[in-house]
Amino acid sequence: MRAAASLRWRLLGLTALAAVLIVSGAGVLLAGLFRDTVTRQFASTLVSQLDQVTARLEPGGAAGVQLDSKALSDPRWMRPYSGLYWQIDGPAAPGLLRARSLWDAQLQAPPDALADGEVHVHEIVGPNGAALLLVERSVRFEGSGPWRVLVAAERREMDATLRRFNTTLALALAALLGLLALAAWAQVGIGLAPLRRLQAALAALRAGQAQRIEGQYPSELQPLVQGFNQVLSQQAEGLARARTQAGNLAHALKTPLAVLQQAAEQAGPGEAALALLVTEQVRQARRQVDWHLARARAAAAQTQPGLHTPIAPAAAGLLRVLARVHAECGLQFDASGLPDLAFAGEAQDLQEMLGNLLDNACHWARMRVRLSGAQQGERLLLKVEDDGPGIPPERREQALARGGRLDESLPGSGLGLAIVAELAELYGGRLRLGEAELGGLCAELELPAHVPPHV
Repeated sequence: MRAAASLRWRLLGLTALAAVLIVSGAGVLLAGLFRDTVTRQFASTLVSQLDQVTARLEPGGAAGVQLDSKALSDPRWMRPYSGLYWQIDGPAAPGLLRARSLWDAQLQAPPDALADGEVHVHEIVGPNGAALLLVERSVRFEGSGPWRVLVAAERREMDATLRRFNTTLALALAALLGLLALAAWAQVGIGLAPLRRLQAALAALRAGQAQRIEGQYPSELQPLVQGFNQVLSQQAEGLARARTQAGNLAHALKTPLAVLQQAAEQAGPGEAALALLVTEQVRQARRQVDWHLARARAAAAQTQPGLHTPIAPAAAGLLRVLARVHAECGLQFDASGLPDLAFAGEAQDLQEMLGNLLDNACHWARMRVRLSGAQQGERLLLKVEDDGPGIPPERREQALARGGRLDESLPGSGLGLAIVAELAELYGGRLRLGEAELGGLCAELELPAHVPPHV
């Protein structure tokens, strides 16, 4: 089954896409919020350091300002490349004063217009290529300035904290996505369970194991089930009425036909020609009645679910009758090649088609008549073979044409090969004539097979 045609995979695909988008968006948002929070906290700590440096800055000295670095509390100011640095830039002299931790390096702050007392935050590259977060402010003393006070610290610990958080967040969101996938699978499975029950009910209906859809279904499906059952009830009632009317009509016609047949048989010697004409017309009328009844049954079978007729029992009954009818011929019947097959149609139609073919084979066979069958998917192939003279290829099409019956005197249902072919076509099948392995005629009948439901 293609995934695009599966309702389950459509629902799972849409749910998975929505879950991935939501979880990914939540991950990006949470990671961004945590990054901003950590960065603000780190910058706030640096601003505190900046306040401490600014408080120690005084006018005076050779450079115009001076700072007592020993008064700073953090020992990292005194350790070279410790990761915490301060620097004082003069109006025209960057790096005028520097922390001992900078050693021989210098902070390269981006050019910036600072208002007095305003704090700016920058990300720069510091000594040894280390990533730094820098805060700065501008300070003026009376008669001098402005002086640019810079404090920077390495981002290494902050970045490590962010990486640990992002890794933990990714694992947590992946686990959440997995749980959501399992929940979606369970939800879709539970949600589609009524549809699977409905599918099983329809399969049982098609297999003839039920006449209507039974059971309680969710409110969204119950109207559909009720509609199905109403259609089935109306269809069954309509078919019953039609078949009853057809049967009544057939019985109504058969009674006067029987009277005409009896009158023809009792006709006097001077009425032989009229009696023969009446007998022939009565025979044709009976054939037409039987034919149209068969058409009505076949048409009804196409719309009636679950019809199935086992082949072997029907064939066994036909062969028993034919063995008695043709007892004087001493024919050998072989029906061992019939596996467990079933025809998706009326039993009477199958008996008429097989009966005519078997009777025709008995009429022309010398010693043997064989019936075999096979199933190919949803098609049923039945072969009736004999060891008689067969039919030349150029006459086979004529034998299947209306009016091209091989023998009008055969007893039985009165259906010729042409009518068998037309009846098979009503079921979506066909009749083919060929050469049998026994040497005579092979009549291959293709019909719809009854396929048990697989749910």
